Amino acid sequence: MAADEDPYTVLGVTPDATPAQIAHAYRRLIRTLHPDTQPSSGSTSSDSTTLAAAAAAYAILRDPARRAAYDRSRRPRRDQHAAPPPPQPYHRKPDLRAGPVYWHHQ
Repeated sequence: MAADEDPYTVLGVTPDATPAQIAHAYRRLIRTLHPDTQPSSGSTSSDSTTLAAAAAAYAILRDPARRAAYDRSRRPRRDQHAAPPPPQPYHRKPDLRAGPVYWHHQ
């Protein structure tokens, strides 16, 4: 699988897909792309690369740790040298007020 291919799009699932949905999509895709299900004369190298891409995508998405690492890498990172966010306006908190204290002696 090339670095620019998204495993979710290769398998045809959404990023919030469950592990069962990912496995179902992988098995469906492999069943259609497998060389044993193709006619013997029509096997091309593009089918094998697509089959390899599907297997690589499933390898990433089936393991929860690898999937979480991939999802973290997908998020845009905040640039270290970017300008800091503008300061928030200062809102003065109300003064703390306490009522009279009554001492009850018995």
